[in-house]
Amino acid sequence: MSFRALDLDTLRTFVVAHDCGGFGEAASRLGRTPSAVSLQMKRLQESVGAPLFRKDGRGVALTDAGDITLRYARRMLELNDELLHTIQGASLTGSVRLGCAQDFAETVLPVVLAKFSKLYPLVVIEVRIDGNAALVEALEKDQLDIALTLGQAERPTAQVLKEIELVWIASPDFQPRDDQPLPMVLFGPQCAFRQEAIGRLEQAGRSWRIAAISPSLAGLWASALGGLGITARSSLGVPKNLTFDARLFGLPSLKSFPITLHTCADRPSESVDRLRAIVVDAVTTTLDQ
Repeated sequence: MSFRALDLDTLRTFVVAHDCGGFGEAASRLGRTPSAVSLQMKRLQESVGAPLFRKDGRGVALTDAGDITLRYARRMLELNDELLHTIQGASLTGSVRLGCAQDFAETVLPVVLAKFSKLYPLVVIEVRIDGNAALVEALEKDQLDIALTLGQAERPTAQVLKEIELVWIASPDFQPRDDQPLPMVLFGPQCAFRQEAIGRLEQAGRSWRIAAISPSLAGLWASALGGLGITARSSLGVPKNLTFDARLFGLPSLKSFPITLHTCADRPSESVDRLRAIVVDAVTTTLDQ
């Protein structure tokens, strides 16, 4: 049985079309016409020998074969890019400064650091983990080259990568009492998640009180695990011994927050461009999983 070789450029278009949510968005990002992207997808289906798309309301979604093809396409492109980066980037030198919100510190960040240091061993990378607003302000002051944050989409340096839902998080043993204010475990007053959680509770007419305040996620998780109260964040990196849900205990739903990547166009750097690409890929892969 003979097989047709798959074109890497077509696979890359397929991945971009999925990540962007449609052929039109992919065409704009890739600098091609929607008809050219559609033709590539038609040829890919012919090469694979199975339909990759199905109608989903007014849009399209992946079939089972499409899901399988997407996973393999990512792996093939990753190997291709890793080979080229390893050969071409082994001599890359300099330094790069990466800022990362605490929510990504245990999920996205280790993947990014491992891959970047492997591909570009001569580049010195400095990492800062901090609050979202503080990271963007540091980038604007030229104290960082890249910042990965939640929210901050209104900043001129922002590129929105994905949207992620906020959830309520608590210990499995925690049980709120209807006759008492809901105990909350939160960051300081400037935290956007704190503001969202309190705002939703007040809109729903639910009384609340501050049970614990922490400047770090470690302190937040410890307070929640100790049963002091409930908190609100994304589900990324939530410890396994905590429970979470968008409507936990019947609480009001929280809005989604954008995942944003910040760079300054007036400070071009090859090291920054390489790191930025790795961050985008790590975020996409983490959320898909």
